[in-house]
Amino acid sequence: MMTIDFFEFVYVWFRLQGLSVPKHQRKMAKWLSKLYAEDSGRQALLMAFRNSGKSTVVGLFCAWALYRDNACRILVIAADYALAKKMVRNVKRIIEQHPLTGNLKPSKLEQWASDQFTIKRKLELRDPSMLAKGLDANITGLRADLIICDDVEVPRNCDTPLKRREMREKLKELDYILTPGGIQLYIGTPHTFYTIYQTERKEEKQETEPFLLNFAKLEIPILNNEGKSSWPERFSEEKIASIRQRSGENKFMSQMMLKPLNLKNSLLNPDRLKPYRQELSLTFANGKTILKIGERKMLSASAWWDPSFAAEKSDNSVVACVFTDEDGQYWLHDLEYIRIDKKDEDKAATLQCEKIADFIERNHLPSLRIEVNGIGRFLPGILKQTLKNRKIRAAVLEVYSSSNKEKRIQEAFEVLLAERALNVHGRIWQTPFIKEMREWSPLGSVKDDALDAVAGCLRSEPLRFASAGVSGEILKGADWQGGGQAFYAKSDFEI
Repeated sequence: MMTIDFFEFVYVWFRLQGLSVPKHQRKMAKWLSKLYAEDSGRQALLMAFRNSGKSTVVGLFCAWALYRDNACRILVIAADYALAKKMVRNVKRIIEQHPLTGNLKPSKLEQWASDQFTIKRKLELRDPSMLAKGLDANITGLRADLIICDDVEVPRNCDTPLKRREMREKLKELDYILTPGGIQLYIGTPHTFYTIYQTERKEEKQETEPFLLNFAKLEIPILNNEGKSSWPERFSEEKIASIRQRSGENKFMSQMMLKPLNLKNSLLNPDRLKPYRQELSLTFANGKTILKIGERKMLSASAWWDPSFAAEKSDNSVVACVFTDEDGQYWLHDLEYIRIDKKDEDKAATLQCEKIADFIERNHLPSLRIEVNGIGRFLPGILKQTLKNRKIRAAVLEVYSSSNKEKRIQEAFEVLLAERALNVHGRIWQTPFIKEMREWSPLGSVKDDALDAVAGCLRSEPLRFASAGVSGEILKGADWQGGGQAFYAKSDFEI
């Protein structure tokens, strides 16, 4: 019998069901046909919106692969064994009902099980024609010519760095299962910002190398580049709007638009930050010192140091500074994780204070607050002496933090992110700060040291008043602060 190509195979099946092939599924079928025809590099990723029918098309692809080559061995891996079995059952049904594959059904019932089956084939092979396995199953010793990784990433196995690392290690075992020249196909939607469904390097993702580096990729979001539905017959604009409203923005963008996001409904969405590249500039005009970022004049600054020692693996020592301008915009301009070599741990306090002095000097800071809970209680004295020795004019202020840390962070960031009023310098996007934002939870996070330092800056940023019509005491400090002069209102009166 003359073989037909995959799209024709799909077309026959849909006609049998009394259906036409939707445009986006035709695109999938032609893309899979091209993948099958390749001589090498047959590794691919198919990402399409939820309920797009991608599993139906891939099930047809498996049946067609067996139709083309009855010696083909297919392994289906899914996060849940039940999902892998569902794919096998779907392919069995296709083989039974498709006009071109009915003759492949074996005569022996034991070869036609729910989680594996073996079609009629000329070769005697140890592995079945199609086999379902869960991600946690032992697959050592198996061989497959086609491996389907169907939704191997789900919320429960990718919500922490450790779980993501374990998932990757398990999936790497498939390299020893796939036969030379075989096809490996991943299908699914992203469930974390650090998704395995990444085929190229991105600067903002420093956790790991792209897991599917250089894999061929077909991506079909629910809305195309023109904002139109990819499947208008089933998903009208009204239906899409309803899904968006009911599921929430993060889940909609992840599962329907295929954008890797944190699905924990975190309030600290870094996509609401405003990046910039301009540096600080200190100028003199009319006898006054003026500090600017780009063309924006800065009125005040706040710096916060949350100290820790290198020996304490649970916390990082982090310092940050935030400026405010004339329009009430906040500028997170610098942030540093203070690192000390292990060989210098016996003088870590002094060396950290030297780095803090560098930080104060390069950012023209008039003051810095130190969180003195725990080990920080003796650092202010060392830092003051360091600044004195280096002739750096800046106040060192001691702060005790007694309120809940998660509450402090949420209150500091929530309004600024909602109003898009927090500008963040480009260098900070290369630090773990952005990752801390994405993974932060009000219930507690693994790492939040930089968030805590920046929250300290934001919460301690002084409220400034225009000079006209206000009576008070002139604030002494760095003379760049304020286009006019800053005041503290007098409060030493009786009511």
